[in-house]
Amino acid sequence: MSDLIDNTTAPASGRFSFGSLAGWSNDDLGAALRAYRLNPNDPLADVAQTAQDPRAFFETYFYPAESTEGHFTGYYEPELDASYTASKDFPTPIHRYPSAGIDASRAAIEPLLSGCEIAWLRDPVARFFLQVQGSGRLRFADGSLARVGYAGTNGHPYRSIGKFLIEKGLMASDLSAEDLKSWLRADLDRATRVMNHNPSYVMFRLVNLPEDQGPQGTFCTVTPGRTLAVDPEFTPLGTPVWVRVGEFARLCIAQDTGSAIKGPGRADLFVGTGDKAGAIAGKLNQTGVFQPLVRK
Repeated sequence: MSDLIDNTTAPASGRFSFGSLAGWSNDDLGAALRAYRLNPNDPLADVAQTAQDPRAFFETYFYPAESTEGHFTGYYEPELDASYTASKDFPTPIHRYPSAGIDASRAAIEPLLSGCEIAWLRDPVARFFLQVQGSGRLRFADGSLARVGYAGTNGHPYRSIGKFLIEKGLMASDLSAEDLKSWLRADLDRATRVMNHNPSYVMFRLVNLPEDQGPQGTFCTVTPGRTLAVDPEFTPLGTPVWVRVGEFARLCIAQDTGSAIKGPGRADLFVGTGDKAGAIAGKLNQTGVFQPLVRK
């Protein structure tokens, strides 16, 4: 158990107290409440929508459960150049999920998805990382924008190619997403072989969301810096979770899932949209405190 974790309990109730959460008094709980209000079909929806005091809302209706050591990574919504048609500059398609479903590995799937193309990207590395993130914004030459969101997979398990390359001694253990992209783009034939180590293949759908709103998560639209992707077998979607990683401490809401997010305390923080958010997300890979709030 990490030495960051403080499991001080409230003597009267035996429950963990909000006073035991280092940084609780300094967090912008208004931002957490705005994210929480996006939870669908929440029994506290009416109270949450009208709450004037975010701190009082969370402290009145929840209490901290036992904390665990969390493993935190980050994800984001990439913005990618795209084309409505295939060309030399845009040879790589992204696909919608076929109505009949599909079961083929990444290495074999593309010919089977002919006719399911949504748009074309500059290279397979861009597609691979879009699939890892699960959503993105597409920029077209005419200035138009489109957003795509997760529609489904081919049913094959997700395998981390970064972990694979580190285990093979081909990349350093502090590998960032940007380092990996550069390495893959240096040799696209080699990149294809490495990316095929991950047999999972994500397909997309066009989504109609306001530009100032986050992408669609599993539970609702997601909020930069406040939404966590979690494993719902251990953390129910909609749960507020106190997160502390070093000096970073804030209340987040479990509102999304991911094929690589498995196990108790495993969480992926949505950082935001665009390259800057991607650089931050790609470097986040740390342990810390994962402490759910339980409804009273």
